[in-house]
Amino acid sequence: MEFMNWSLLADFGGAVIAVLTVTEFVKEIPFLNKIPTRILSFFIALAVLYSAYYFTGLLTASSALLIPVNAVTVSLATNGGFDAIRETAQRAVSLIKSKNDRP
Repeated sequence: MEFMNWSLLADFGGAVIAVLTVTEFVKEIPFLNKIPTRILSFFIALAVLYSAYYFTGLLTASSALLIPVNAVTVSLATNGGFDAIRETAQRAVSLIKSKNDRP
């Protein structure tokens, strides 16, 4: 069984997982941390999708024109998912702190 393969990365769910993982891993690298995370994840999504389409034989002129649109969608899903997790964690911490501050 393969953990990741090019067919999985060419699919929306696989691309989101890959972009989320790579973005979180590289966003603190000194020369990359100056780039807003949403922009960084868009370029990572472009790289993942173009590579996946190329290596699966799906890269055509038509798909090449749609990949940037799909990369925006993948990037937004990636950022939205992480933002939702972060906001939920922050709310939970605030709730715990407020309960601990009560007598």
